[in-house]
Amino acid sequence: MAATGSEKQGAKAFYVSTPIYYVNDAPHLGHAYTTVAGDVLTRWHRQRGEKVWYLTGTDEHGQKIMRTADANGVTPQEWCDKLVEEAWKPLWEHLNIANDDFIRTTEKRHTDRVQEFVQDLYDKGEIYKGGYEGPYCVGCEEYKLPGDLIEDEQGVKLCPVHKKPVEILKEENYFFKLSEYGPKLLDFYEKNPGFIQPESARNEVVNFVRQGLEDLSISRSTFDWGIPIPWDEKHVIYVWVDALLNYATAVGYNENPAKFDETFPANVHLIGKDILRFHAVIWPAMLMAQGLPVPGKVAANGWLMVGGEKMSKSNLTGIKPQDLTSHFGVDAYRWYFLRAIAFGQDGSFSWEDFTARYTSELANDYGNLASRVAAMVGKYFGGALPASGADGPAEAAVHEGLAKAVAEADRKIGEELDFQGGILAIFDFVKQVNGYITEQEPWKVAKDDSDEGRARLATILYTAAESLRAVAVLLNPIMPETSQKLWESLGAEPVLGPLADQRVDDAATWGRLPAGATVTKGAVLFPRLEEPKKD
Repeated sequence: MAATGSEKQGAKAFYVSTPIYYVNDAPHLGHAYTTVAGDVLTRWHRQRGEKVWYLTGTDEHGQKIMRTADANGVTPQEWCDKLVEEAWKPLWEHLNIANDDFIRTTEKRHTDRVQEFVQDLYDKGEIYKGGYEGPYCVGCEEYKLPGDLIEDEQGVKLCPVHKKPVEILKEENYFFKLSEYGPKLLDFYEKNPGFIQPESARNEVVNFVRQGLEDLSISRSTFDWGIPIPWDEKHVIYVWVDALLNYATAVGYNENPAKFDETFPANVHLIGKDILRFHAVIWPAMLMAQGLPVPGKVAANGWLMVGGEKMSKSNLTGIKPQDLTSHFGVDAYRWYFLRAIAFGQDGSFSWEDFTARYTSELANDYGNLASRVAAMVGKYFGGALPASGADGPAEAAVHEGLAKAVAEADRKIGEELDFQGGILAIFDFVKQVNGYITEQEPWKVAKDDSDEGRARLATILYTAAESLRAVAVLLNPIMPETSQKLWESLGAEPVLGPLADQRVDDAATWGRLPAGATVTKGAVLFPRLEEPKKD
């Protein structure tokens, strides 16, 4: 996405990251949920006129990748290359994700810097050699604490995330002195209560750290698909240490100081709650050890559930995003999950719920409003937006409703990461404008050919069209394609410029769409859904 002219050069970028996703398989709805959320957040901040950096990428080392590649008869690098180029990058392009960078942990710009970071910690005495034995989940690439495990009916110990048996591993490792950072982390959490979101996630992390931290094994010696430890190449760096460092290596750590200073640390790390401890405990401790600033916020979204199970390939609930976009469209897809599920909480997906919300809110409330207004401007004023006459109490209420919607949406989306609340604020305004048109009955006012009647009709239709101008701006980060169609339908671009350059705060400035703008009734924004094909 092109930078807007209002960005402050040299200012700290609003830096948002997704997790780097494990490429053991193709992406599913859960991966796309987090990535779309990040895209909406960064697009919103761009429309605040801020300098923004949005990072996503793939995590390509570790035992799980090695085993998956071996099972498919290819090398790990060949497997990663295929998945990234044929599945991950194409999906983000399909979903209109405007990321600024895509980092792969097999890239030299990453691997060299990771070795330097770990070497620095070793030289500072933060890393020592030891041995470890314990239950290990290959799916999580993590040693599990005994208290974290669950049992099946036969008493076999299982990973609580993947519901698969853990392996007991014993190996010589290098360890990071994580245990020494417990007090520092607790002090940091207390001074920065908003660092971990939601509150339930914060409470979980604080309680975990209070119980006492163990030193972290940061190397593996039983397989070789990873970044070699620079002082002992019989070991590779633990995949999570490798992975977490992408947030630094992608923005110029030890390579481009100017870019690093203008970008790092991240303002927001968007993650799934199953990787919370890595990001809220291990990552800030590593940064503290290196004397680097910690992130502004770690925001853990909940799990997408299908049939009561977390959506994942192993649980056979991994639905392809394209299965939904082919039916509902990309913009409706981007809108639905953030609208239907409170970010930070678990949420259930169903085809029926998506269909109901699409029909009621997108097609009937929003799409129908846009069609009606364009049709009436065309019918009664030849497609030229009329100048508004004198505003009355009904118009004042619409002005007030818009100001409230802009302020609430900006606070909820831009500051609180409450995407659902922000979207509801915008759609409450859409409902208000629909109610305004119903009450004012412009089709009846049009029968009055007097000057007063024409002036009143002009006021009603201008109020409706100007409201839609603001809605197009507010919904652009969420539904960019349909917002652009509405922008063009209102004839806004020739007089106001590209939609992407419109500021959120300007959305509430009444009267920006000038009289005389050419309003056309374009294609329906949200077409009627076709009935699913029956077998």
